[in-house]
Amino acid sequence: MSNLILIRHGQSVWNLQNRFTGWYDVALSDNGLLEANKAGVLLKKLHIKIEFAYTSYLRRAIQTLEIILNVIKDQYIDPVKAWELNERHYGNLTGLIKNEMKKKLGEEQVKILRRSWDIAPPELGLEDEFNPRLDEVYKSLNPKDIPNTESLKDTYDRVIPYFEKNIKPKIFDNKNVLVVAHGNSLRALCKKLFDISDKKISELEIPTGNPLFINIDSEFNILDSYYLDESRGQKLLINE
Repeated sequence: MSNLILIRHGQSVWNLQNRFTGWYDVALSDNGLLEANKAGVLLKKLHIKIEFAYTSYLRRAIQTLEIILNVIKDQYIDPVKAWELNERHYGNLTGLIKNEMKKKLGEEQVKILRRSWDIAPPELGLEDEFNPRLDEVYKSLNPKDIPNTESLKDTYDRVIPYFEKNIKPKIFDNKNVLVVAHGNSLRALCKKLFDISDKKISELEIPTGNPLFINIDSEFNILDSYYLDESRGQKLLINE
C-alpha cells in the first residue's frame, strides 16, 4: 500500500486580500506560515516516511513544502518542482479583487469564470505586469507551454499527464508521496482520483494548509481518504 498526501499551500498574501492569483508569484501570509507549520505537525503525527515530494514553481507552494519538511525532519528529500502543478491561470482576472469583480460582472458570471469546467477568463495581455512570460523562472519553458488564461479543463490537461507519468509510478511502487500545490491543480487531480463529474467539480472546496491523506493499494484503488484536520475538512464528492 501507498499513501498519497495532497496539500494546498497555506494562505497567501493575495488569498488574504481576496485577489485572483493564478500564476502570479506571491508569498505566504503570516497565517499561511502558521498553516504550513500545522500541516507539518499533523503529518509528523502519522509516523510515516515521506519518500517523494512534489510542488509547483510558485513560491507559496514551495514555502509551504519547505516548512513542512523542516517540521517532519525529512530534509533528505529532494523536492521536485514542476510547472505542470502550478495554479490555474486566471487570465485578465489576475490581481483583481473578487468582491469588486462580483459587483462589476455579477456574482453568477464571476462564479462561471472561477469554477466552470471549460470556460476560461479573457486572456492576459502579453506585456501585462502579471504575465508569467516576464518571470525568469519560466525562461527555459517552451513559450507554447505558458498560458495566457486557463479553464479548469486546461489545468486538468497539464496536471493529469504529469501525475500519470511522474507520480503514479511511485504509488504503484508502494512509495509515500507528498504533493503540495494549489486549489485548482489539486481540484483537477481530485477530479481524476475520485471520479468527480464535470458538473460536480465546481462544488469541490480545498482548504489551505490541510493535508488530505489518501491510502491507495497496489492496483491503485483508493482504500481511504480524509483530511488530517477534521475541523477544516471538506466533502470530497466521491463518485458523484
